[in-house]
Amino acid sequence: MRATSPVIVGRDEEIGLLSSALDAVQRRSGRALFLLGEAGIGKSRLVGECAYRAYGLGMPVLRGRATSTGLVVPFRPLAEALASRFRAAGTPTDPELAPYHPALARLVPEWRRAGSPGYPETVVELAEALLRLLSVLGREAGCTILLEDLHDCDTETVAVVEYVIDNLADLPILFLGTLRPEPGAALDLVRSAERRHVAAVRELGPLHDDQVRALTSACLDAGPQEIPEAVHRRLAERAAGNPYLLEVLLADLLDTGRLRQADGGWEAVEQPGGSIPSDIVRSWARRLERLDEPVRDLLLASATLGSQFSVTVLQTVTGFEDRALFTHLRSAVEAGVIAPDGAAPDRYAFRHSLTAEALISSLVPAERASLARRAAAAIEHSGEPLDEDGRQLVASLRLAAGDRAGAARQFAEAGRRMLASGAHGSAVVLLERAHPLAAESDRAAVAESLAVARAEGGDLDGGLALADALPPVPARSEAAARRGQFHIDLAWAAVMAERTADAALQVEAARALLGPAPPPGRRAALVVVDGYLALLPEAPGNGRPYRDPVETEQAVQKAAETAEAEGLPVVACQAWQLLALLRREEGFDAADAALERMLSLSTEHALPVWRVEALVRLGANAFMRTGDASRLLSARSAATDLGALLLTRTVDGLLAMNAVLCARWEEAQEIIDRSADASARVGDLSAHRYLLLAGATMAAHRGRRRDMDRALAAFRRAGGEQSLLVPLRSGLCRAFGALLEEDRERATAELDEALAWELDHPSYYYLSGRYGLRPLLRVLAGQADRAELEEARAAPGGCLAWNRQFLELADAVLLGRAGDPAGAARLVASFARCSAPFPVARHLGLRLVADAARTDGWGEPVAWLRTAEEFFYGAGVQPVSAACRAALRQAGASVGQHRGGWDRIPSPLRTSGVTPREYEVFVLLPERPGNQQIARRLSISPRTVEKHMASLLNKTGRADRAALCEFAAECAAEPV
Repeated sequence: MRATSPVIVGRDEEIGLLSSALDAVQRRSGRALFLLGEAGIGKSRLVGECAYRAYGLGMPVLRGRATSTGLVVPFRPLAEALASRFRAAGTPTDPELAPYHPALARLVPEWRRAGSPGYPETVVELAEALLRLLSVLGREAGCTILLEDLHDCDTETVAVVEYVIDNLADLPILFLGTLRPEPGAALDLVRSAERRHVAAVRELGPLHDDQVRALTSACLDAGPQEIPEAVHRRLAERAAGNPYLLEVLLADLLDTGRLRQADGGWEAVEQPGGSIPSDIVRSWARRLERLDEPVRDLLLASATLGSQFSVTVLQTVTGFEDRALFTHLRSAVEAGVIAPDGAAPDRYAFRHSLTAEALISSLVPAERASLARRAAAAIEHSGEPLDEDGRQLVASLRLAAGDRAGAARQFAEAGRRMLASGAHGSAVVLLERAHPLAAESDRAAVAESLAVARAEGGDLDGGLALADALPPVPARSEAAARRGQFHIDLAWAAVMAERTADAALQVEAARALLGPAPPPGRRAALVVVDGYLALLPEAPGNGRPYRDPVETEQAVQKAAETAEAEGLPVVACQAWQLLALLRREEGFDAADAALERMLSLSTEHALPVWRVEALVRLGANAFMRTGDASRLLSARSAATDLGALLLTRTVDGLLAMNAVLCARWEEAQEIIDRSADASARVGDLSAHRYLLLAGATMAAHRGRRRDMDRALAAFRRAGGEQSLLVPLRSGLCRAFGALLEEDRERATAELDEALAWELDHPSYYYLSGRYGLRPLLRVLAGQADRAELEEARAAPGGCLAWNRQFLELADAVLLGRAGDPAGAARLVASFARCSAPFPVARHLGLRLVADAARTDGWGEPVAWLRTAEEFFYGAGVQPVSAACRAALRQAGASVGQHRGGWDRIPSPLRTSGVTPREYEVFVLLPERPGNQQIARRLSISPRTVEKHMASLLNKTGRADRAALCEFAAECAAEPV
């Protein structure tokens, strides 16, 4: 007889907390809650109550549970949660989720593409994709995701949960997780989240005496006064306030007749030789005795497999035919011991994890070991190949049977497969299980795999410590060859972490083991690792000799050819990617040729990640050479199709900068808004910094000094001043902004600063002004001759479209100065073609060279100034517009006054009578410039500035200049 309470007892505060969280989510205020407590304390009941209330509010509910079988299954609770929703409601079809389908395909089978090898997404990419999915599901009414038994889940799921709860504050998402207070990654996460105030944690304690009585009354549908006192005392003692244990013990009393109804009430009946079980194990032993023998055997076999089990595996172990198997399963369900697992039609689960533990504990140790041994043998000899889950199950059974070495072999193989799939955290867990169990002959190999898993998973120090503890192996032996490859793998991890000294030590260790003549494939891998190592900054005192770049390039070229010949396409792609970087100094044609080979290889061998890497780099090169972003857009599409979210963010940064240079402001802002915060959330600092710099550069190229300064402050906070982007910050951003303020002295200083940085830190960014804008300004100032100009033209950066437009103008100035107006005109025509994609740079260039053309008598300086003045006036860049008007006056040309411009004046100022000319002064005041500075920037006299200032003070009602400047700053901070 079952004794289950229809109501939740003693958890009113927790239910109130859940209700409050659901209300907050409906207001688009995300909440994260964790329920912490021992098995049977009532966590799942509260989860069920939360799901019931969320359904009532019209919220989508996603519910999943970690496996308690001991199997390490990456992302299982998340996959189960999504399946629980999509099985009934279907997968969402929102177009905005399309870019995230590949990343979520690991969790949503419907989004897997046939024939596609898939992308080994990082945990962060998957977490961001899940966050976007939950946001879309919760758009109308909010969304609830419920994950139970997190103490049993894999480290990858814990990482995803941490990311989600850290980023749901402004999203319509309720996250509710449950776990036992057992040491592990999940409990560490909960304590950390509580300290950081990103989640509420409620620890469920045992029920008090009156709550125990109330729960018993609810189970029996009786009043509290009807419960016999002796029954209450015994239940209170033995259940210790645990609701599940109370229900099980009460069911045992009912089943044995020691509690029965009589005369409309309940009475306790003493039976000779029958006493209430002293613990839960004896209680379940009694219940087993009352079941038919086949059902009892089936339940014991099921419990051996864990609290959740597959029908297919159970049939393999028991040998029951289909009809008998399902008859016995129905009997076990009717007895209230197991239930179908709603997450998968092939699985059943015990009603509570304690049930399986109690059933197994009812057997004597020898019987338990025998049962586990038979189950392991049946699975291994079933004829079906073992996947990772199957190997873990066999390993657990072998361990239960006392076969430690056999368990270690299965755990290790499952861990190695996890490592190959990119699930580093799960690989570490499984290999750590295998290591102490392994036989002496297998332990070193397990330790090597564990070290690589730790290093590739981010714990390089842990991997290196394991490597140091490995026993030596004979040189030039099979074990030495395996150990050499192990050191190569560690060297790669160290290179990716930019740990130069550690990488060098691993390379040396590999060379010592492999000898002077290693196999060609391993030799190629070593050369490529060493080539990447040569690009990293030297660590003090590492003693590594200087590597000549030409020799490095030749060695890597040979390694690429060897890797192709030896059938090592990944090593070959790594080599060609490195060659593309090294060959930039020879020119972009040579770099592109290496990338085209990388693209061909990755396509031929179905290496999707390397293919997209090649497309991205080819697209970036094409954009820099021509200003055309079409190939870069194709690369982004490929990255999106693959689900490579980190690569997509990288491309977005390049596309944003391209849009900035081409003056497509709305497009640039849309990309930055879409990707800047997302890249920060996923910890992709490289892309995040580039996007922030693109935003600052956009402000500079629009003549918005305050916006530029704010964006550069964010860039600094993100570590931009310690990145390779410093020369771009100085030359492409701040120097250009200074020119739009008509401050050539400051622009030159910024360009000089960029050059000085590049001379100390070799850089592959070619848009810093070194090969374009700086030579032009130096030629205009009479500081550079033709030799210096030709040196810039001959450099790889000189062929890029952005730089070439400035070099053409510089050459035109030199020819005009030398008395060759026809030659200068030809170069201006070439400039017009080069600058067509870059309207701001085009008009700024015309303004810069107009004075030289007028002085030396070549070109059409008046027409250029009129064109530039009209452009910059329309763009709201008053300093350049005013300078063009002043230059036209000096040339004796008529200058028409703009009678418009009223639409740019905010309504309160316009109604106060502020004129467009006065407003030009007003917008400069947040920087608190002096009258002389304003006069220079607007190309008007200081006396005129004084008149405008006096008028502004009168019209705005401000008491003095400081108050007027403060008011101007307030107006600038308000959205337009």
